[in-house]
Amino acid sequence: MRRPREGEKSIVTTWQAFGRFIGAHMAPIAIGCVVAACVFPAQLSCLKPAVPWLFALVSFQGALTNGLHNLVHAVRHPLPMVATIILASVVMPVVAFVLAEALFGSSPNLVTGLVLEYSVPVAAISTMWVAMYGGDVAQGLATLMVSSLLAPATIPATLQILLGHAVHVDAGPMMLSVVMTVALPALCGMLLNDLTRGWAGSSLSPVVMPAARVAIVLVIASNATGAAPYLTHLTPQLVGVLAFILVFASTGYLAGLALARRMGQSVPSTVAMVFQCGMRNISCGAVIAAQFFPAQVMFPVVAGTLFQQVLAATYGKLMGRLLGVAPDAPVRS
Repeated sequence: MRRPREGEKSIVTTWQAFGRFIGAHMAPIAIGCVVAACVFPAQLSCLKPAVPWLFALVSFQGALTNGLHNLVHAVRHPLPMVATIILASVVMPVVAFVLAEALFGSSPNLVTGLVLEYSVPVAAISTMWVAMYGGDVAQGLATLMVSSLLAPATIPATLQILLGHAVHVDAGPMMLSVVMTVALPALCGMLLNDLTRGWAGSSLSPVVMPAARVAIVLVIASNATGAAPYLTHLTPQLVGVLAFILVFASTGYLAGLALARRMGQSVPSTVAMVFQCGMRNISCGAVIAAQFFPAQVMFPVVAGTLFQQVLAATYGKLMGRLLGVAPDAPVRS
């Protein structure tokens, strides 16, 4: 194989440094994406047709450093996955309901929106953050798939038990989206790494990484445009809802960290649990809100897009201090 020339090395080095810069400054970049989405919603919403392809790129790159044996191990040792799903899909909706009733009980639609926000499955984009911070991508992928598979049963049950609302969740489109944008690209990445005996992880992944980081930025900006229309008619009560979402969403990450440490999980497993306990499939919630509930229910659901990526970046930094992880750092066991 021909060795790269000095000029080519310089271009590759600069390209990789650009990707590392994005990863190291993701918190302010995420804030900038949310602000830009609120200021230029029409322009940035044009990115939405490309979002599935951007998801696929990031999922593929994040899985290049893993092998299929990691996925088999995650399935055979499901305790972290089960604990994450119970915390995210059972504990947090119940706590959200109790607190929302106490704070916003005079507005049943807002209470419904807040409960729905935390009843939806783990966010597909969580696997991107897991990969970025050297987490267990195989565990994250398995958790995402099981959470999405259970959602058609868990969401209606949660809303019926807590709120008395009967809804029907169509599993087909949600599962197809997860498979095509996350599962299939990730499996391809793992398979390629296995077939090349680690070359894909050591050589290809660092080259593709900057493009994946740019894709994450574009996904954040596109997704945040959904909240823009709801921010033009804020009332004191809606500002209170925003504050509640910010604080309560933060507790998801902290609860995931506390649970992982209590269980004695490895650093990669802890990273996966933190992100997946904190992040929700807001698009799924928005579809359900639009189909079954009054317009006001949509506000708490979509408002989550304002904070989700910013909080993910912030807690990534926090884990850097507590666990010694950072974007592009070698995966620890």
